[in-house]
Amino acid sequence: MNKRAIGSAGEAQAAAYLEQLGYQIEARNVYAGHKEIDLVAREGKYLVFVEVKYAKNRAMGDPLEKVDTKKQNHIRHAAREYLYRNHLSEDTACRFDVVRILGKDISLIRDAF
Repeated sequence: MNKRAIGSAGEAQAAAYLEQLGYQIEARNVYAGHKEIDLVAREGKYLVFVEVKYAKNRAMGDPLEKVDTKKQNHIRHAAREYLYRNHLSEDTACRFDVVRILGKDISLIRDAF
């Protein structure tokens, strides 16, 4: 399986997991230039921008380590673009969550950054 197929499978797994938690998935793979948001969802009053990180094991470190400051800034930029393109106010209650998939274990970090 190539990286894109693995990423797509992880995002589908993350979306199903979030839906079980009551999130409503609004969009997948949202691009703003070369920057991407994996999932956009609603949870209560929040519009949630979700980054999904997958690793088969810890051989290359924890997947969360890949959501560094540079990645966070890319996601914020893409989120602003999403708000603009969808005519949503910058006052919209937003949050940034991360779904970590490590092997068969899946977890959610709400308000990750």
